Amino acid sequence: MNADIKALIEDAQLVLVGIGEEFYDFKNAKANAEYRAAVEKIEAKNKMWLIPLLNYHYIQKNNPSAREALKKLAHLLSDKNYYVVSVCANGLTEKAGFKRDRLVSPCGSIFKLQCMNHCEASVRDITETELEEACGKLDKNAIEEISFGKCPTCGAEMCLNNVYTEKYDENGYLPDWNIYTKWLQGTLNRKLCVLELGVNLTYPSVIRWPFEKVGFYNQKASFVRVNEKLYQLTEDLKDKGISIPKNSIDWLLEEDL
Repeated sequence: MNADIKALIEDAQLVLVGIGEEFYDFKNAKANAEYRAAVEKIEAKNKMWLIPLLNYHYIQKNNPSAREALKKLAHLLSDKNYYVVSVCANGLTEKAGFKRDRLVSPCGSIFKLQCMNHCEASVRDITETELEEACGKLDKNAIEEISFGKCPTCGAEMCLNNVYTEKYDENGYLPDWNIYTKWLQGTLNRKLCVLELGVNLTYPSVIRWPFEKVGFYNQKASFVRVNEKLYQLTEDLKDKGISIPKNSIDWLLEEDL
């Protein structure tokens, strides 16, 4: 890792991490014919909420670089007081080894289910068996056979609880978000390292803009942005920020942690 950045992390009292869209690794995934065919079938069946699961399964099987990069980051931060905000719903952040009470995924994940009709209190954890069976059907390209049962309240189909769902139920992540906001309140006037990795502009109000605001108002904060295309810093952050024009997965894997 760049010595300056490693020093910033080690010296910080707290570390705020943003995990962005680059960790879907869509560039490599979409180059895979099998992946593209599965996406087309998911679109035809109107089951877009399966896209994060397909992405997770593809990375596990074909190109685990995103998974390994996040594991390295989790190891680096293991002794720090940190919080991770991720807009990736493909489950990799949850599997990386971060402390469960220091992670929030506002865009949902592959590890919770909800009623398609957004019935109150329908959100529940997916079982390992359900996850394995769904991945097995992805292997067979049997998209139409993937089912997670019916909602006990209204009888509608259950689906994965993520932003690809038409009626996304935010109750799946809100308890974690409340913990995050309380943690964030304790960062003011303390040495904070803001580490933004691969965050694009799909959901700028979740990480990109709020992180810039935190970095600006905390006079003791440092700001690091790693991004292949959108690496530029705002004028307010240029004096306290470091900008790295590189894919965040590649950057993490190339550095000596």
